[in-house]
Amino acid sequence: MAVIVVTGTGTEIGKTVVTAAVAAAALARGLSVAVLKPAQTGLAAGEDGDVEVVRRLAGDVTCAELARFPEPLAPATAARRAGLAPVRPKDVAEAAEKLAAEHDLVLVEGAGGLLVRLDDDGATLADAAAELGAPVLVVTPAGLGTLNMTALTAEALRARCLEQLGVVVGSWPKVPDLAARCNLADLPEAAGAPLLGAVPEGAGALAPADFRARAATWLTPRLGGRWDAGAFTAAVG
Repeated sequence: MAVIVVTGTGTEIGKTVVTAAVAAAALARGLSVAVLKPAQTGLAAGEDGDVEVVRRLAGDVTCAELARFPEPLAPATAARRAGLAPVRPKDVAEAAEKLAAEHDLVLVEGAGGLLVRLDDDGATLADAAAELGAPVLVVTPAGLGTLNMTALTAEALRARCLEQLGVVVGSWPKVPDLAARCNLADLPEAAGAPLLGAVPEGAGALAPADFRARAATWLTPRLGGRWDAGAFTAAVG
C-alpha cells in the first residue's frame, strides 16, 4: 500500500485533516511519508495550502503541490479562468510514482469529490487513481445525507473498477445527533467498504504534538491506528 488516493464525498468535510492523521500514524510507526496535492484552488501564491497544513499537523512529511489556482473553483474551471495549464491524470501518476520510489507511503489528496474535473477533457481524480492503480480512501461527513453521497461515490469507484480502501468520517461531532449515530452502522453498507476511522470535530485546531499523539486513536489498524470501529459504534451509536 505505497500510494493511497484520498477523496471526499464533497468539499470542506475534513479530507486534509484525515490525510494528516493517516500521515501522523504512519510517521509514528517509523514510515517515511509524502503528501501530494495535484491541484490547490482558492489560494494565492505564498499562502499555506493543504500540504502545509498536513506538514504542520503530522510532522516530517515530504510535500508536493503540482498546480495552484487562485479562485475557489473546481480545478478545471479555476485553471481555465486563470489562463493556466490544468493538471492531467498522467501528471499526478508520474509525480506520485516518483515520490513512492523514495517513501514508504504516498498520500494523494484530491480537490473536492472523486469526479470533480481536473481538465476540460473531463479527467478526474478517479482517472489519476486508475493511472496509479491505487486504492481510494473516501472521507465523508457524519450527518444526514452522508449515506447517499457515500453510496454514489462507491458506485462511481466500482463502475471504474477502482478499489475502495474504506471510509473515514472526517469530522465526528462533539455532540452527535441521531442521524450521525445511526450512520456509523449504516456507512459500511452504503460504501460497500469498512469504516476505517472517525476524526473528531476540531482536530485540525489541536496543537501539533497533541494531534500526533492522538491520530492513531482515530484510525483502524488498516490505516496504522488502533481505533476499533465496532467498539466505537456500539458506544456512541
